[in-house]
Amino acid sequence: MRKLVLLGGGYGNMRILLRLLPNNFPEDIMITLIDRTPFHSLKTEFYALAAGTTTDKKVRVSFPENPRLEMVYGEITKIDRKEKSVILEDGQVIPYDDLVIGLGCEDDYHGVPGAEENSYSIQTIAKSRTTFEKLCGLPPGSVVGIVGAGLSGIELASELRESRSDLKIKLFDRSDRILRAFPEKLSKYVKDWFVKNNVDVIAESNITKVEPTRLYNHEEVIEVDAVVWTAGVRPVKIVREMDAEKDKKGRPLVNQYFQLIDDENVFVVGDCASSDLPASAQLAEEQGERIVKVLKHRWNNEALPEKMPEIKLKGFMGSLGKKQGFVHLADTTVTGRIARLMKSGLLWMYKRQNDSQ
Repeated sequence: MRKLVLLGGGYGNMRILLRLLPNNFPEDIMITLIDRTPFHSLKTEFYALAAGTTTDKKVRVSFPENPRLEMVYGEITKIDRKEKSVILEDGQVIPYDDLVIGLGCEDDYHGVPGAEENSYSIQTIAKSRTTFEKLCGLPPGSVVGIVGAGLSGIELASELRESRSDLKIKLFDRSDRILRAFPEKLSKYVKDWFVKNNVDVIAESNITKVEPTRLYNHEEVIEVDAVVWTAGVRPVKIVREMDAEKDKKGRPLVNQYFQLIDDENVFVVGDCASSDLPASAQLAEEQGERIVKVLKHRWNNEALPEKMPEIKLKGFMGSLGKKQGFVHLADTTVTGRIARLMKSGLLWMYKRQNDSQ
């Protein structure tokens, strides 16, 4: 039996499983999925788990079951491309013929002193649980600093406001306006929501140091009771330390087939893979689609397409609590209740599609 090994049960590898199972791959192939948890986590919803507005169970999807899908749970410590094997913390050695690395990312602290030690995170389900315990255990009137006003920071700030109206929330944005890369109408809508709901957005900020109860923004010292870091990501350590050519962010360089440029048997998907497009679940899924096509060509001993179709992201969706939201699709912006319903509907469809495997 030939072995296809998938590292990480994130959005990219879930899309690969969705396309291959139950029997859309050769009979002499065995698939092994390695993950630290026995379920797929909906990372796009971790902000709500951390804010206390959703439950742990609602941000999980069961992995599919199939006689030719082997599940292995544990921490990966090494990817040995010479021996074509993956080593786990408990000593297990998992050999592969083809490998898909989809291990995701972790917070990028940009070298800011104290940031890693003194802030909370929503990068994993375990860290989001810890963040929930901290934020929802704060006494009334506490100050929460959220560093980073990208989509994660915006959604966390709005959801936390809905969960804890008694907290003082400060959202630190490096830009001069929220979501600067998108239409001003969208920025204004989000900013107005924060003004109306008493979330303090601090524009053109530059966090230079983090202490347990203090944030240093430029030369200003701001007293806080908790800090959540949402200011950028980088690949997980095991990927950053891989013996492979990487970009400036530590992500392995891949060709148009999402293979390492010097190894056709190793694919990289999602936040781990070098890309000019912004990291997102949507991007990981599109990459997964292409990896499946490449695998099928190779399994059938067919030549790969000369040129793979370009990935074009459809847009993005964001929520502002449970009742309002914003959507930017095909140069069209939708805000308000309809936008929130669109996001909820997309999440429902995703869970239904993956739960039915």
